[in-house]
Amino acid sequence: MDKVIASAEAAVADIPDGATVGIGGFGPQHCWPVGLVKALGAKGSKDMCVVATAVGGPGEFSIQHLVEKKLVRKVIASFTIKVGAKTASEAQILAGELEAELVPQGIVVERCRAGGAGIPAFYSPSGAGTPIAAGKDLRYFDGKPYVLEHAIKLDFALVRAIRADRAGNVQFRGNTRNFNVSIAKAARITIVEVDEIVETGEIPPDHVDLPGIFITRVVQGNQASAPIIPKNSYRRSAETGRSYNGKPALTRLGIAKRAAALVKEGSYVNLGSGIPEQVSNFFKGRDVLLHAENGMLGYGEIVTGDAIDKHVYSAGGQFVSLVPGACFFDSVTSFEMARGGHIDTVVLGAYEVDEQANVANWSTANPLIANLGGIGGAMDLVAGGSELIVVMEHCDSKGNRKLRQRCSLPLTGLSCVDWIVTDIALLHWTDGRFVLEEVAPGFTAEEVVALTEMKIAVSPNLRTME
Repeated sequence: MDKVIASAEAAVADIPDGATVGIGGFGPQHCWPVGLVKALGAKGSKDMCVVATAVGGPGEFSIQHLVEKKLVRKVIASFTIKVGAKTASEAQILAGELEAELVPQGIVVERCRAGGAGIPAFYSPSGAGTPIAAGKDLRYFDGKPYVLEHAIKLDFALVRAIRADRAGNVQFRGNTRNFNVSIAKAARITIVEVDEIVETGEIPPDHVDLPGIFITRVVQGNQASAPIIPKNSYRRSAETGRSYNGKPALTRLGIAKRAAALVKEGSYVNLGSGIPEQVSNFFKGRDVLLHAENGMLGYGEIVTGDAIDKHVYSAGGQFVSLVPGACFFDSVTSFEMARGGHIDTVVLGAYEVDEQANVANWSTANPLIANLGGIGGAMDLVAGGSELIVVMEHCDSKGNRKLRQRCSLPLTGLSCVDWIVTDIALLHWTDGRFVLEEVAPGFTAEEVVALTEMKIAVSPNLRTME
């Protein structure tokens, strides 16, 4: 059995107009099947429905590359635009030229898993009570709401790995299994792009991460076509901070440091993108294991230069170190840990939190267009009932309050926030309300209350944040 194809162009030659195509990958561009995406773009198949974790940014060889060539009719992803960048996907969605289905990250991968397993539909707690659940069947199990989700079946899948043998047995490295595994299984025809092709039998049986029965074609990749560039989750330096009433608040790094101190020893912790990623820098020497949605448990600080391993990166695309006891898995397993309640603490950034402990943290270019934005894995993370620490600046760049009576933006989760750490305050959800427990140096409780729209109580034992 020999599944090796001479070129990426030959491998995608029979992908027709109107096909449903899944593209594996998560994070940095070099871990996506760049050669296959380029070949598909050059072939010019039209009216495709494309499924992936994200559409990607301008010039990236992901769905965005195909959208820029106007080859895509519909996208199904957890990020339908690239926040902070002008993209072809955003322009085409706004013009009504591109249909978009915005799906929580863990649900995209679970729908693909179900499609590959022959399961037509399932109920999930993710997104219950949010705009994502609109129009979907809702049922209650053990008193909790669950949303009906339908499986995704693909005509073709384009995935990437480090190695395959001629029989199609695949080996991944680091946390590059991510979406590749579930997308590969969901397809009628799966094409894998690899760094190295070896003879059948050269990969030891216990090192085969994806059996050849799921792979139809194997193609030699070209590493030079995908430069190794860490994603930049930070639009501002972690050392910067806002001022209120003419006084400097904590920096973004200061917010992260205070949040890290809330995490209990012996915890499994997930960190969101942005400010939460900086929290990882304050766990050195502590009994804490960090979890990433792209399939990793046990990572440490953000690293640069020679310390980079190109196959070890956080869900935000930052290259990170590993700690003793670290392990890798695919994104299905990662979200099982989250929704299944195995994560102790989740640290998320947010746009708004309100008096009912609801949180709105997913980015949207236009709150009136439900499928235009980036939702990521937050809905799956809050669905597991973990302790939730929200980190954010107290007001936005225009001075608008972010601690609201009612969230004005689309919700991520209902009644789920336990702690709020801002640049001027620490608040704890206690007895059905938020209680101000600490204020930043130089600030008073009265100033914090004046900068807060929601009603909060002030602890009789108010402290100054360290």
